[in-house]
Parts: sequence; structure tokens; C-alpha cells
Amino acid sequence: MKAKGGWIDRFSSALLPIRETYLVVEKTMSSTSKDAVTLRAKRSKKPSDGKMRRNVEIFVLSAPAILLFVCFVILPIVLGAYYGFYQWKGYGLPSKTGKFVGLQNYITALKDPAFQAAILHTFEVVIGSLVIQAPLAILFALLLNQKFKGRGLIRTLIFVPYVVSEVIVGTGWSLLLQKKGAINEILANFGINGPDWLADPKIAIWTLLLLISWKYVGFAVILMLAGMQSIPEELYEAAKVDGASFWQMQKSITLPLLAPTLRIWVFLSMIGSLQLFDLVYIVWGKYVSTTAGVSTMATYMVREGRGAGNYGYGSAVALIIFVISLIIALVYQKFVLNRDLDGAVTEQKEAEKRARKRAKEVQHREVAALASEVK
Repeated sequence: MKAKGGWIDRFSSALLPIRETYLVVEKTMSSTSKDAVTLRAKRSKKPSDGKMRRNVEIFVLSAPAILLFVCFVILPIVLGAYYGFYQWKGYGLPSKTGKFVGLQNYITALKDPAFQAAILHTFEVVIGSLVIQAPLAILFALLLNQKFKGRGLIRTLIFVPYVVSEVIVGTGWSLLLQKKGAINEILANFGINGPDWLADPKIAIWTLLLLISWKYVGFAVILMLAGMQSIPEELYEAAKVDGASFWQMQKSITLPLLAPTLRIWVFLSMIGSLQLFDLVYIVWGKYVSTTAGVSTMATYMVREGRGAGNYGYGSAVALIIFVISLIIALVYQKFVLNRDLDGAVTEQKEAEKRARKRAKEVQHREVAALASEVK
């Protein structure tokens, strides 16, 4: 019996440390689970308060902007569409001082050959501006991206026309481009008979495109230059090591990485050209622009609306311009700009996936190290 009892005592004493360890682990797990339940209870209360606080902050911060947007964008569009249903002189309420004509103003505008010509001229300006300004902006940006003496002065000279008022630019160029203006006088000194830059329909549209390019190419240059300076220098250094020439680097590195900036500039340029009014109105006037073949949708709206005293018709034309611009903007965003957004979202998802993978690898290594220590 003693032998048997001694064996049992030795077995019990061997199991005692395991039992004590089990009790400690059980107690620890119990306290941990209680702490987790308490923490979850606390967290279940906090998110609702935090979410409500965030919603209040978002509302307070965005309310002024939303109010201004509704008052100065949405409301004028709605009122313009409403005024377009009336033959209205611009004073009093259209329902009292005007005559309801339904869709007649819209139909008349779309059938008017002058408005159709204005739409054609506007799209000529849109396409011509892109074709002329894009190469110039890229070349100037490439030049200014190099280090040389006088770079700051050239950058200022290129950008200054953009910040000068359209009234000043239009007035100055209208005086220079007159039939007997300074430019034709200079050409006459060299025995060249200068053309009628403003009245000849074959030349006037090119004159307008040159004026627009001179005025707005500085903005495009600044955007392109900013895009180029954001490209990592290491890419060019690696290309130099591989023996790439300057133009090969621009073709293979600069232009592909500059594409998102170029697409944004194209969008801004198109919207600006669709709304073109001031330069045409100042340089050519509301009547000469029609005969010279440079009238735009905006100049037609002012001439046939305010100029003719028919604000209802002008409002209808304004809404048509808005719809055309909106359709172009939505189509461009859908098929062009969304490519950059989709690429950014995909890249973010890939980065998150890589981060999760690295976290799992670190966790596995820690578990393996802990297991080896236990062994």
C-alpha cells in the first residue's frame, strides 16, 4: 500500500503545477473576457456619440457652402428655365408682365441659323484652343523645368497675360488689330499689306484663337510645370544610366506621368471655351462678331436677349448653353476623368491588400517565435 500510495503522491505532486497553471490561465481568461465585454460596452456607446458629433460638424461646416450653392447656382438655373417659358421684357413678374409661350423660345433658338453658327464657332474655339495651347504649354513647361539664368523672368512673362483683366487685354488688342492699327502699320513699313484681322471671316477666327492662346496659355504652363516637378527625379537618373536621350525620357517618362494633369487642364479649358464671352464682346462687339464669324453662344445670348429686350428668350438660350456644357462635362468625366479616379481607388485597394498581407506575415512570425520559445 505504501508503494501504491507513494506512486499516487508522486503523480499528484507532478500534476499540481499543471493544475495551478490551468487555474491561473482560466482566471486570466475570465478577467480578460470581462474586460473585453466592458470595453465593447463602452465602445458601443462611444461610436453613436462620435457619429452624431461628426454629423453635426459636417452639417455646420457644409451648410454655408450648400446655402450659397443653392442660392447662386441651383436657384438661377430654375428661374432661368422658368423665365424661358415667357416672352418677357425683364421687369415685374413674368406671369403678370410677360406672355406665356411655352417651349417656343427654346424651339426658336435651336432653329435659328445664327445660334447654330454660334454653336459651331464655340466648338471651333474649344478644339482650336486645345490644339494650339497643349503643345505650347508642354514645350514651355519643359523649358522652364530646366535650370538656366533668367528662368524666373520668362515664367513671369508667360504667366502675366493670364492674370491681366480681359477688359484690358481686349481693349489693347482691339486697338492693335484695327485695319489701320499698329500691327498693320508695322507691316506696311516692310511693304506688306496687312489684312483686316477683325472683320475678315477667313482670318477673324484665327485671330480669336491666337488671342485666347496668348491670354490663357500661361495657366496651362503653370499646371504642366507643377505636374513635371512632381515626377520623381530618380526615374530620369535611371533612364540616363540606361542611355536614354532627353526626348526619349520625355516621351517615356514625362508625357505618361503628365497625362492626369493634361486631362484636368483639357477639362478646364473646354468649360472655359464653352463660356467664352468677354474677349469676343470687347474686341468685336455684339454685332461685328456675327458678321466676322466669331460669335459664341454667350454673345448670341446677350445680343438676342438683353440687346433685343427679350429676357425670356435670353434665359432660354442660357439654359440651352448650360445643358450643352453639362452634357460635355458629364461625358468627359465619365470616360476620361474617372480613369484617374478608378486608378487611384485600385491603387489604394492594392496598398491596403499589401498592408494586410504584411500584417499577417508579421503575426505568423511572432506566433512561430513564441512557439519556439515555449518549446
